[in-house]
Amino acid sequence: MNPKQMMKQVQQMQVQMQQRMTDLRVEGTSGGGMVKATMNGHKELLGVSIEKEAVDPNDVDMLQDLVVAAVNEAARKVDEEMQNQLGAMTGGMKIPGLF
Repeated sequence: MNPKQMMKQVQQMQVQMQQRMTDLRVEGTSGGGMVKATMNGHKELLGVSIEKEAVDPNDVDMLQDLVVAAVNEAARKVDEEMQNQLGAMTGGMKIPGLF
């Protein structure tokens, strides 16, 4: 395969991955599902859902910790999903600089 063809394929893969990142939705939860964070593949936080039972005016620190944990779990899931998708696209081959 010539280098120009290879670069064109890499560019196509980048476009596909960017679209997949935009379309991807993951959810991180904490507190047994009382707090949920939804994130896209660009790690943009799209929403947070908090059950009423998680809201205790006397323990705001716990709620803050639950939100942080849910967001961190969502970010970890984005990383895992993007690695899985990238691996599927490249056949497991690591391409430096692709992402």
